[in-house]
Amino acid sequence: MSSILESVNKRTQLVGQNRLELLLFKLNGRQRFGINVFKVKEVLQCPPLTSLPKLNSYIKGVAHIRGATISVIDLSAATGGRPLESTENCFIIISEYNRSVQGFLVSSVERIINMNWEAIMPPPQGAGRYSYLTAVTEIENELVEILDVEKILDEISPVKTAISEEVDETLTIDREQNYHIMVIDDSAVARKQIIRSLESLNLQIDTAKDGKEALDKLKAVAEEMTDVSEEIPLIISDIEMPEMDGYTLTAEIRDDPKLKNIKVVLHTSLSGVFNQAMVEKVGANDFIAKFNPDELAEAVNKHLSV
Repeated sequence: MSSILESVNKRTQLVGQNRLELLLFKLNGRQRFGINVFKVKEVLQCPPLTSLPKLNSYIKGVAHIRGATISVIDLSAATGGRPLESTENCFIIISEYNRSVQGFLVSSVERIINMNWEAIMPPPQGAGRYSYLTAVTEIENELVEILDVEKILDEISPVKTAISEEVDETLTIDREQNYHIMVIDDSAVARKQIIRSLESLNLQIDTAKDGKEALDKLKAVAEEMTDVSEEIPLIISDIEMPEMDGYTLTAEIRDDPKLKNIKVVLHTSLSGVFNQAMVEKVGANDFIAKFNPDELAEAVNKHLSV
């Protein structure tokens, strides 16, 4: 199964073209799910798992893979479904989110498909399992659900959102200015984490759930003024988002005379050297890997301090 990812490194040219590739998998039942290939390090048959005391109930156990110990999360149980009872015929998707590596236990892995972000839509409104989705799409007349992994991980091991006292004391931003910024992320959990992290900076924070919604909001402001950066000097944007990704959003901002002066910080769980190249290509001002509140505050301080 690991051969399914052999050519992942050749796919980096998709980044910045509002395209992505999804690795399709199933949990319990017929429903298909998807995960961005760029989040995936490896796919393998589930090895024997070791159970440790006081593990979160969603963690099936830990696996020892290539000299590292990796927590294996039962994705079905973590999203409110039935736990995967046996690991014998299951697979582990090893991924990297928010600077940590974890394994996701799934019942089967199907194939990789090439998609346009415009075909990835926000999930339907409602309660239940839909609260664990960041997006949906249709493939072969079937709904494919894209999980909000950041929500799942935050429920298992909440991230620290407070700026350290040491860093807070070094910030030179004028907190009396009450700067207006925009935070763009398809994960509601991620948006809340960012807002909590920046509370002490006394900012006005507007939000959007994807690049298209953000661009529409910015263009609405542009109808009233010639330089939107005077109203919204900074945006913090995720990269992976339905309808319009963060790279495409940044390129659109740079191409619009009324928006081009806005500072753009890309803030994402994606990792890899290709990100730095894309930051320069689309004209972003900064790139920060999720999630470190000190680094986020320092970036905001750098771009808003006179």
